Amino acid sequence: MNVRGLLALSATGAALLTGCGIRSTEVPTNFGPAPSRVHCSLSEPDVSTQATRGLPVQVFLLCGSQLVAVDRTVRVPDGTADSARRVLVAQGLLDELEATPSTAEKEAGYTTDVRGATGVTGPRRNDPDETLRLSTPPNDLTSYALAQIVCTFSDSTAAEGDGSVILGGPANDPPRRYECTDEVRTRPGSNEPPSTDVSDT
Repeated sequence: MNVRGLLALSATGAALLTGCGIRSTEVPTNFGPAPSRVHCSLSEPDVSTQATRGLPVQVFLLCGSQLVAVDRTVRVPDGTADSARRVLVAQGLLDELEATPSTAEKEAGYTTDVRGATGVTGPRRNDPDETLRLSTPPNDLTSYALAQIVCTFSDSTAAEGDGSVILGGPANDPPRRYECTDEVRTRPGSNEPPSTDVSDT
């Protein structure tokens, strides 16, 4: 192809670009920084300061569609009996799960699906001693909220310490034993905490 043909081809290409609304430029265009990714990482808290405010605990928040543990504190009066202590700790954990994440946590991508000022009481007659009864039936909670509660409780002094927790609702339905598994922690929206009738355990 001769020089005249190359010039014609170049002019045609420029016309096509102009017709498509694309302006050719020799200077790189700065579109700003790439959007930051959710990293689910927080700076380490001051544990000694936390201890002066109450009992150090952990609650599970949602981040990147997974459950991630964050540090919190709950207040329990000295000398509280074990049965009452379990309920006080459980209520404190629920309150922390329902609270709006801090600014730093929001920026890191943390959220919570626990809503509605959920209350908790101890066992009723014929319930196992470790039973915690929620003011909202567990079956009425979203899979995310149930996973947050189960994994938070099972990892605390509100449970037996074997990775499970016995939960019931406000009605007289029998409570069930729920477990926090690896699948629940990594995919709480797709995997509800497995449960069994307490009479089977």
